[in-house]
Amino acid sequence: MSTELQTEIAKAVENRRNFAIISHPDAGKTTLTEKLLLYGGAIHEAGAVKARRAQRKATSDWMAMEQQRGISITSTVLQFEYGNRQINLLDTPGHQDFSEDTYRTLAAADNAVMLIDAAKGLEPQTRKLFEVCKMRGIPIFTFINKLDRPGREPIELLDEIEQELGLQTYAVNYPIGMGDRFKGVYDRAEKQIHLFERSAHGSKEAQDTVIDLGDSQIENLLEQGLYHEFKSDLELIEGAGCELDLELVHAGKMTPVFFGSAMTNFGVELFLRYFLEYALKPSSHSSNLGNVEPTYPEFSGFVFKLQANMDPKHRDRVAFIRVCTGKFEKDMTVNHARTGKSVRLSRPQKLFAQERESIDEAYAGDVIGLNNPGVFAIGDTIYTGQKLEYEGIPYFSPELFATLRNPNPSKFKQFQKGVSELREEGAVQIMHYIDEAKRDPILAAVGQLQFEVVQFRLQNEYGVETILDMLGYSVARWVDGGWEALAKIDRMFNTTTVKDSMGRPVLLFRNEWNCNQLLQDHPNLKLSAIAPVFSSQTPVEEG
Repeated sequence: MSTELQTEIAKAVENRRNFAIISHPDAGKTTLTEKLLLYGGAIHEAGAVKARRAQRKATSDWMAMEQQRGISITSTVLQFEYGNRQINLLDTPGHQDFSEDTYRTLAAADNAVMLIDAAKGLEPQTRKLFEVCKMRGIPIFTFINKLDRPGREPIELLDEIEQELGLQTYAVNYPIGMGDRFKGVYDRAEKQIHLFERSAHGSKEAQDTVIDLGDSQIENLLEQGLYHEFKSDLELIEGAGCELDLELVHAGKMTPVFFGSAMTNFGVELFLRYFLEYALKPSSHSSNLGNVEPTYPEFSGFVFKLQANMDPKHRDRVAFIRVCTGKFEKDMTVNHARTGKSVRLSRPQKLFAQERESIDEAYAGDVIGLNNPGVFAIGDTIYTGQKLEYEGIPYFSPELFATLRNPNPSKFKQFQKGVSELREEGAVQIMHYIDEAKRDPILAAVGQLQFEVVQFRLQNEYGVETILDMLGYSVARWVDGGWEALAKIDRMFNTTTVKDSMGRPVLLFRNEWNCNQLLQDHPNLKLSAIAPVFSSQTPVEEG
């Protein structure tokens, strides 16, 4: 590789930052996402995208069902610039029923932003997603939102994060007031107070007056009681809190905390500025060659998401590729690790919600969209040069199960195709009974809404009506050692054995008690709530 190309790749990696936002529903994730785009210059007014031909409504929710319900169901990629940084924001579903799609998206993220509602504090979905970040060692940045409404005390929220998540906290900024009295934030690094003026529904950047902490003007601009309350809290966190340690942050053991209001834009730009300074740049990934650095000269990447029919006018299928190393170039030919075949990567796209733009090149940390005519599966590695294969993306234990029936025999092919494609893109897990007489697939999901989405999409995209019959299971466990280990067990009570889409045995239980009872009866049996990592060398069994 030439010195020029080596320098080009190293510079591109240095300038890139990649992150996902994790939150409980209604914490304000869509609003924060839009305001980051506003400050990043990707939109000039909240709600309007700078498009070549016309201004269009900015949204990361493109699917018809999302637009009807006003929730995020799928993950989208939003790419924009701020300063000299290229930012890849992996926009994940906030709805609690779609955590598995979020898990997979986190596999492509280098950093996570944990968004918390100041009135509610930590909520179940946030805790669940935090565990996934912890498992992957992803640095976590916390944005405590909705300070423009009445909420809990900031110090109480910091303490909750430390006690419940075991994370050290460092307040990078600190709020001045709350609710109607929320006037701005204090930047601890610069020792400056940022006082904001509310704009019309936060559609424009907030007007910001910056004053040094010791400036005599402060007492004229802030009511006396509010200023003394702020000074008292500040003395407490300055005295009792720890220092910011970026090594601990990058190891996922300390979280920098920011306070603000995405709705009014208070504190959003300060957060973006410090996040880009503190966040981890694209890092190494584990592979069959060991940890591979992003500056490795050959191109490589992995598929973390598949999405069918993003454009209703063209029945397309897009594979989302996280670039891990080297330089991607349009029309390059790469090796496909699972199939061993060569694939030409034509028509690559930069994705911005529904907007798509052709791209010529990309580097580690970027996400590109590739048309996928049945070539890719989730977890696949593509590469140039020496054989390279990244660790796969695991399935997580579903909690709801139902058989899916096609009542119309004339729609058999469309039904099979729809179920297969929705399984491939990870919309739902598909399992099958071992008894071949029972041909109806079993849908396995984290939440009820996933079932509704599958039925909605089968009807709208494939023209197939379906009937869903709920099953009385709530626990799924994969068998360590597969069929060979299961063959050593003579009898199992209150257990149903099925196979997943890769033909591996999965045990279904009505409840945790039944699962624990089986383990007591068979102490040598090992079960896992997470499926074995998807190996790109393992053939995918069609559903």
